[in-house]
Amino acid sequence: MIETVVLAVGEDTGDRAERLETVTASEAGATGARVVVVHVFDEATYAEAADAPHAPPDPTPDELARAYGPVQDVMATLDAEGIPYEVRGAVGDPGTEVVAVARDVAADRIVVGGRRRTPAGKATFGSTAQAILLSAPCPVTVSLDGDPPAEA
Repeated sequence: MIETVVLAVGEDTGDRAERLETVTASEAGATGARVVVVHVFDEATYAEAADAPHAPPDPTPDELARAYGPVQDVMATLDAEGIPYEVRGAVGDPGTEVVAVARDVAADRIVVGGRRRTPAGKATFGSTAQAILLSAPCPVTVSLDGDPPAEA
């Protein structure tokens, strides 16, 4: 039974956010699982976000992740679906940090996005998705643009 789903929300999630939200809500909603939404900042982006006028003093990565637009969109969808969630922010390598959060919360599933990158329609995973696939402590659902999700 799936009890915890980790949803990775990255810099380029914007155009795939709705698909990832649907996949995550479907997986979590069917089992009553909680969702841990993860956004990882690189050092420069974190420093920029922390210095923004609207940022609280000495913000944590979790606070900044909750203020990140695509994460807020996911939160709104999960709220509307009545799915319990928490938001985790981290600073560092996205693949490494998503896997670390998955281990920390004893995730039963990780959901990541991908996109088609070739005219032939073959899936090519970026370095973050590949790192997660190769290091994940649990099954990974990869949602490609325009396709049903694939489990790895």
